Amino acid sequence: MNQVNELKEEIMKSFEDVKTLEQLNNLKVEYLGKKGKITELNAMIKDLPNEEKKAFGKSVNEVRTLFNEKYEQELVRLEQDRINQKLESEKIDITLPATHIKRGSKHPMSLVIEEIEDLFVSMGYDVVSGPELESDEYCFERLNLPKGHPARDMQDSFFITDEYLLRTQTSSVQARYMMSQKEKGPIRIIVPGKTYRREDDATHAPQFSQIEGLVIDKKENNISLADLKGTLEVFARKMLGDNLDLRFRPSYFPFTEPSYEVDVTCFKCHGKGCNLCKQTGWIEVFAAGMVHPNVLRMNGYDPEVWGGFAFGPGWDRITMFRYGIPDIRLMYQNDIRFLQQFDRKDGE
Repeated sequence: MNQVNELKEEIMKSFEDVKTLEQLNNLKVEYLGKKGKITELNAMIKDLPNEEKKAFGKSVNEVRTLFNEKYEQELVRLEQDRINQKLESEKIDITLPATHIKRGSKHPMSLVIEEIEDLFVSMGYDVVSGPELESDEYCFERLNLPKGHPARDMQDSFFITDEYLLRTQTSSVQARYMMSQKEKGPIRIIVPGKTYRREDDATHAPQFSQIEGLVIDKKENNISLADLKGTLEVFARKMLGDNLDLRFRPSYFPFTEPSYEVDVTCFKCHGKGCNLCKQTGWIEVFAAGMVHPNVLRMNGYDPEVWGGFAFGPGWDRITMFRYGIPDIRLMYQNDIRFLQQFDRKDGE
C-alpha cells in the first residue's frame, strides 16, 4: 500500500513537468505500458494473500483512474495550446488589400464571330460547320475545280495525302451541305471556320478564318446580284461602320459566275495608301458571286430551277478592321498583353 501512495504522489508531480504532446505520450507509456509502473502493481495482485487482494486491487484501480483523468486534462490543454499557436502563426490580416485575381477575356475573333452569327441568324440564316481535313472532291472538284485546273494554283495548299488536304476555303461545306439535302429546297447558311494556305505576311497567315455564306432558292423568286450586294452592304455597315466606302469590282472564281470582289477603304490610312493596303487605299474583304451552274448541277440542284449566291469574307480581316489591328499575326501569337486589351464590356 505504501507503493500505491508513493505512486500517486509521483504521478501528480510527473504531470507538472509535461510541456508537449510527445512528453505526455511518453508518460502514458511509462505508467500504463506493458512494463509500466501501474501495470507492474496490477501484476502483484496474484501474489498477495486472498484477504489483501481486494483492498490492493481497489487501490491500484484508483491510481489508474487518477492517471487517466490527469492524462485527459493535460491532453485537452495541450491540444488547445497547439491550436492557439497555429491560429496565431497563420492568422490573416483581413484589413490588407486583396490579391488581384487575373481573369481571362474573349479573343477578339470570338467577339466578332458571335456578333456576325447573331446578325445572320436574325436574317434567317443557319450556322453550320464542316471538317477541316477535307477531301479533294469537296474542296475542289465539286466546286468546279477539276484536277489540273489552273485556278488551283491560286491556293497554295497543305496536302496530307494525294486526296486529302487541310481545307483552303470553307466553300467545301457548300458542297457537303447541298449534297446532304435529300429533299432539295432553299438554303441559307453561313459557315465560319479555320482554313489553311501557305501564306505569311501582315494580312495573310498560314491559318486564317473565313465565313462562307450560301443562299439558294428557286429562280422564280428572283435571287439576283442585287440581293447579294444588299446582303454584303448590310454586313459591312454593321461590322465595319457607316463611314467606310465599299468597292465592287469584277473578278473570277470557278464556283461563281458572275464573280466579284468587295474591297473596303483601309482603316489605317483611310484610303490614302500605306504599307497595310499596299499603297492602294483598299483592302479586300469579300469574295462573292452567283453560284455557278456547274456547282449546282454537281451537287444535286437543277440550275434551270435553282439559283443563288455565295460570299466569303475573311473573318480575320473583319476583326482587324473592327479593332484597328495592324498585323494578322498578332491574333495567333497568344500574347496576353495583346489579348487583355479586349477584356471589356461591349459598348464601353
